Amino acid sequence: MRHQLTFDCEGAALAASLDDAPGGTGLLIVSGGNEIRSGAHRGMAMLAQHVAAAGHPVFRFDRRGIGDSEGENRGFEGSGADIAAAIAAFRQAAPHVTRVVAFGNCDAASALLLHQPLALGALILANPWTYEGPDEDGGDEPALPPASAIRARYLSRLRDPKSLLRLLRGEIDFRKLFRGLSALKQAPRPAAADSLAHRLESALAELSCPVTILLATGDRTAQAFAESCGPALAYIEKEPGAVRVERLASASHSFAGEDGDWLAARVLAALAG
Repeated sequence: MRHQLTFDCEGAALAASLDDAPGGTGLLIVSGGNEIRSGAHRGMAMLAQHVAAAGHPVFRFDRRGIGDSEGENRGFEGSGADIAAAIAAFRQAAPHVTRVVAFGNCDAASALLLHQPLALGALILANPWTYEGPDEDGGDEPALPPASAIRARYLSRLRDPKSLLRLLRGEIDFRKLFRGLSALKQAPRPAAADSLAHRLESALAELSCPVTILLATGDRTAQAFAESCGPALAYIEKEPGAVRVERLASASHSFAGEDGDWLAARVLAALAG
C-alpha cells in the first residue's frame, strides 16, 4: 500500500510517499532535475510499485521548492540536507528497515555522490550529470555532448537516406551542423580540479559503500559521464570491487518503456546484494 506523508527539513515540510513492504532493505528514490517524486512519465512511481511488490519498502520525496514541498529550490548541489532528512524520515516511517539503498538518475545521481557521507548501505547511480552550465557561446542552448556522442549521431544520420534528403532540401540547421562538426576536431580536455566531473571522480574514489552505475549508452548525459570520468570508469572495470558498471543499448535517459524492466531488474539486484 502507498502512503502519503510529510517530514521536516530545516523548517520546511517536504512531501513524500512510502510504498509498504516487509523487507529489511529499503529503496530511497531521489528525483533528478526539477521533477516531482513520480519522475518522468511516472517512471519512479511505477518503479516504486514494482520494487515494493518484490518485498522492498520504497520512499520517494520532493526536495525543497519542488512539487508539494515547501522551501527554496536549491538545486541538486544544495540538496544534501534534503536527502539526509529523507533517509531519517524513511527509517522512522519504516522502522523494520535496517539497510537503505539510494537510487538517483541524472543530477540526482550526482547529488548522491556529492553529498557523501550519507547513512546509506549502497548507491545505484544512473546516467550521472556532469555538464557545467550553458554552452561556451553563453547562449541558452545546453552544453555540447562529448565528441564521441556527436560522432555517433552524425554517422547514424549519414547512413539514413531521409537525413541526406533533408540536407539537400535545406531543412538542416547549418549553424548547429557546423557547430557539431567543429567539436569533433577538439581533443578531450582533462577535467579541471573544481569541475563537476572531477568532484564526482573524487567522490567515487572515496566511497565506502557498494555502488552500481547504470548507463544508457545512447543517452547524451551518460555519454558525457563516460567521457568526462573515463579514467575512473576504466580503472573501476579493470579492478572490479565495490563499484559495478552496467550498460544498456538505449537512448532513453529515463529508462522509459521496456527499458524500465531492465532498470527494475538492476535495482532489485542491488537491493539483494
